[in-house]
Amino acid sequence: MKKTANIEIRLIRKANREDIIRLYKDAGWWKPEFSRNSSFIDSIVKDSYCFAVAFHNKDLIGMGRGISDGCSDAYIQDVVVLKKFRGHGIGAEIIKKIISHLHSNNIDWIGLVAQPGTEKFYKELGFRRMKKHIPMLLEQ
Repeated sequence: MKKTANIEIRLIRKANREDIIRLYKDAGWWKPEFSRNSSFIDSIVKDSYCFAVAFHNKDLIGMGRGISDGCSDAYIQDVVVLKKFRGHGIGAEIIKKIISHLHSNNIDWIGLVAQPGTEKFYKELGFRRMKKHIPMLLEQ
């Protein structure tokens, strides 16, 4: 990790809703309908297989989720660091924390769907394009 003072990466089961909303909004992922369900944020934190966060001093500045059934495959999603803290390796440390937790629970197949322009970042962490597989999404 590049030098950034007072950064702590850890796994959590509960988070301040406003802190998580701020991260989603900063990433451009927040949807107004999320606000209609007050337990939405609580659920994405506690119901993820693991939820890693980055704190700068006591401020939540980044997060990422590991989604798994706990016995086979896992997916990493919702990795975000506040824009003003990007470029210091914090996102990479969040991902490493998630991977470490998954590996410690014997989960070795770990995938993700990367946004355009982030392929180099994920390749540096050991991810590669999957041959013979196409990510797909159910249309609503």
